[in-house]
Amino acid sequence: MDRDWIATARTLSEALPYLQRYTGAVVVVKFGGNAMGDDEAMAEFARDIVLMRQVGMNPVVVHGGGPMINDMLAKLGIESQWVRGKRVTDKATVEVVEMILSGLVNKRIVQAINDQGGRAVGISGKDDDLMVCEADDPELGFVGKPVEMNVQVIRDLYNAGIIPVVAPVATGVADNETFNVNGDTAAGAIAGALQADRLLLLTDVAGVKNKAGDVITEMTPDEVRAMIEDGTIGGGMIPKTETALQAVKEGVRAVVILDGRVPNACLLELFTEHGAGSMIRSTIPRVKPRRR
Repeated sequence: MDRDWIATARTLSEALPYLQRYTGAVVVVKFGGNAMGDDEAMAEFARDIVLMRQVGMNPVVVHGGGPMINDMLAKLGIESQWVRGKRVTDKATVEVVEMILSGLVNKRIVQAINDQGGRAVGISGKDDDLMVCEADDPELGFVGKPVEMNVQVIRDLYNAGIIPVVAPVATGVADNETFNVNGDTAAGAIAGALQADRLLLLTDVAGVKNKAGDVITEMTPDEVRAMIEDGTIGGGMIPKTETALQAVKEGVRAVVILDGRVPNACLLELFTEHGAGSMIRSTIPRVKPRRR
């Protein structure tokens, strides 16, 4: 018999305790980075999400779309202003952001999931007032900070067997306001409001590294704070780890920062002993799955 088939069967068998552990689990996945622009990588991601749903999990996808927004702003000749390295989102820019995130990117992911045999529905933070924001920094214009979360619409979707795909565009407290929300921030706020079992932040790096450059597989919130303070965690990893800390504080059982470039990264993290990134959690998990 072909060794590959034997290995596949063994892999499925070894996955049993993980499949049991995650039955009924709510897993929020932040999707972004280079994989979004690659049809093959998009299809592979969609297949992983459909498999998670098939084995009894409740995946919720939250996405970004920075590169596509930049491309469209360039095509339309809208010049961006920058303050301290962050884009100022004026009225013209936020209209493009909503068009690209809620339209092009969101529906592309929905279509990819449906093509793999799943049932996906795309929404944004505006739908059913899912995410209500105020300005994070007045100098940055319409860049939002979530102040109120109404996640029942997401529960309604996954309880009906549908995979929600959420664009990080939000409504404001005032009428007719639109806010652009950082994708990681939106995913963290949604995971916190859902009291999710897992928040998976897919990135273009291997995970959180120590001073020697090795990926740290597991950390407590206190260890993360100490690493931010002493400069071990720096640059673009700071907002990701701060999102993780906030999510854990709000009741998410564990957050994993993992390399979305690795094939089947979500499955590797959830269903194997190896895992695929850096996990941040404050409690030690039970060895046996909890009986429901």
